[in-house]
Amino acid sequence: MNEFISVVESCLKRGKLTTLQVNLGNLCNQGCLHCHVDASPDGRMIMAKSVIDDIIKFLSSNEGLILDITGGAPELNPYFDYFLNESRPLVKEIIVRSNLTVFFEPGKEYLPNLFQEHNVHLACSLPCYTQGNVDAQRGNGAFKKSIKALKLLNEVGYSRKNNLTLDIVYNPSGAYLPPQQEELEKEYKQHLGKDYGVTFNRLITITNVPIKRFKNYLESQGTYARYLDILKKSFNPQVIDNIMCRSFLSVGYDGKLFDCDFNQALGWALKDKAGNFLNIGTLNIKDLSNREILLGEHCFSCTAGSGSSCQGSLVKNDNFVQEDLDNLKETIIIQENVKSYYGKILKSKRDLKTNACCIDSSMPASHRKILDKIHPEILDKFYGCGSPIPVQLEGCTVLDLGCGTGKDVYLCSALVGEKGRVIGVDMTDEQLEVAGRHLEYQTKEFGFKKANVEFKKGYIEDLREIAIEDDSVDVVISNCVINLSPDKEAVFREIFRVLKPRGELYFSDVFAGRRIPEHLKTDPVLYGECLGGALYIEDFRRLLRKLGCPDYRIVSRKKIALNNPGIESKVGNIDFYSLTIRAFKLDDLEDICEDYGQVAIYLGTISDYPHSFTLDDHHVFIAHKAMLVCGNTAAMLQNTRYARHFKVMGDRSIHFGPFNCKPSDSQDAKIGACC
Repeated sequence: MNEFISVVESCLKRGKLTTLQVNLGNLCNQGCLHCHVDASPDGRMIMAKSVIDDIIKFLSSNEGLILDITGGAPELNPYFDYFLNESRPLVKEIIVRSNLTVFFEPGKEYLPNLFQEHNVHLACSLPCYTQGNVDAQRGNGAFKKSIKALKLLNEVGYSRKNNLTLDIVYNPSGAYLPPQQEELEKEYKQHLGKDYGVTFNRLITITNVPIKRFKNYLESQGTYARYLDILKKSFNPQVIDNIMCRSFLSVGYDGKLFDCDFNQALGWALKDKAGNFLNIGTLNIKDLSNREILLGEHCFSCTAGSGSSCQGSLVKNDNFVQEDLDNLKETIIIQENVKSYYGKILKSKRDLKTNACCIDSSMPASHRKILDKIHPEILDKFYGCGSPIPVQLEGCTVLDLGCGTGKDVYLCSALVGEKGRVIGVDMTDEQLEVAGRHLEYQTKEFGFKKANVEFKKGYIEDLREIAIEDDSVDVVISNCVINLSPDKEAVFREIFRVLKPRGELYFSDVFAGRRIPEHLKTDPVLYGECLGGALYIEDFRRLLRKLGCPDYRIVSRKKIALNNPGIESKVGNIDFYSLTIRAFKLDDLEDICEDYGQVAIYLGTISDYPHSFTLDDHHVFIAHKAMLVCGNTAAMLQNTRYARHFKVMGDRSIHFGPFNCKPSDSQDAKIGACC
């Protein structure tokens, strides 16, 4: 904070007032996560007509201002139309900030024509050009309503007549900064024009401010400190001259005055020298001149990167890195290298330089029969290091991280059945194109009436951005992909966010016997071959414990023979392993195996496993044989979807000390029950 103040305290004072921003209240037909005024259908702070009359009087005495009307949904204020009619002749321009969906509230269908009649400049929220992302942030159905509203505005002339300006407002859905405004505007215009025939004038990117509801959301995700750090490290002194608090004045629902809309949300009202609140009804505009602006940590939002204001980014800064300045450049390079390697360089498995990403592993005969029904192109262009498909998937929702061409997605599609659902996520267009092209073929091949598969383009570090909701997935799988992520902590945090309570993570990946040196991490070939990004197994253990998962289990382990002298020379003595791992989202796991005298009996009822079931590399349950188990193992068997296949006797009422159980990464683990 001292750094910020030292840079700006000499110049961050009020200049000439150009824009009066009026917040008509916090009543809204939506309740978006990023909303900094806590607007919702339950909003009760609604501007009265008497305050609106004070504003109109102020505007009549101070000609040439811009009137910027916001909310909540300002159109829901009962005096909105009156305010618009009375103020229009008094101001240079009227801007209304609309969420678009309000057009379809009862009695509001006339709004497009009202806006057109008064030549209102519209700034309309649309946080993405895809339905999934918009609905995830603003509620189901919001995207379709927004598109319909934009079409109505186009029909009355918006963006198609010179005097009717239609801007679209973008804000991120997570703890990161918006992309470059000009580039994102091109994407919006291309997608909205091509897919829906919608046109608009300009895209405005706004940085989310970590206050109120958005701050609460960040804190619930454990990302508030990280986001604030990003804002601070992204401070750009070039934007100081143009930030909105220098020329804006914000009027609250009760007439109190604030430097900006965000200070208003925090209750930081302006006062006179005697300590009395300034009010729009008694304001002398001269009293604002050269006043110091009230600053807080949230002010970093407006000064980060290209800057942020109600009119969009403030400077064009091509050299600015959008996220955490210490990590994002490396992240982008890694992601682009991976996309290129798997999308353009590799044409099939035969192009791989090692076998790290392509290890054969045993699977049930029933799975092999399903693979025989999967299109050959899907199999030929799929890369993996194991078979991360757990048993008992019928009716489950399965999420495949880094699905590639969809081999495991389609395998799970057959296993979950028509009542189940499989979601595949990948960031590589070429891989997703292959996966999606064969969707109809696979649906027919499996004999389904409709597809139970959905492919999404996105990053596994931020599943919220592609509308994967909290506690919505039964099983998360991944096949040799997490090692490719530059932010593995974010990946595992997202996994445990989207997993339902008692859900299962089951994945195969490449791990290293020691930490990978930095110079090898950035080698594009080593990274693409699943080696450069391999996690040291002990760091993986520490990471899961940090995220609240103190016990994971290794199902299988195989040392990787690279079979490439050049790559073997690069990596030296680093040993690599292909591991298949399972972990559960359970609250009652402990950090070591504890003995409660519990016994588990496998009933022999899991398909393909009538005689035994392998939980991990040191828990093979023989059908109908009683075996002593630790408390964690008992929880994994009786508190998950495997419960109906086991009889677990005993509880945790009596403790007998530590259980003599080898850790899951023990080199000398033996087959059997807890040993």
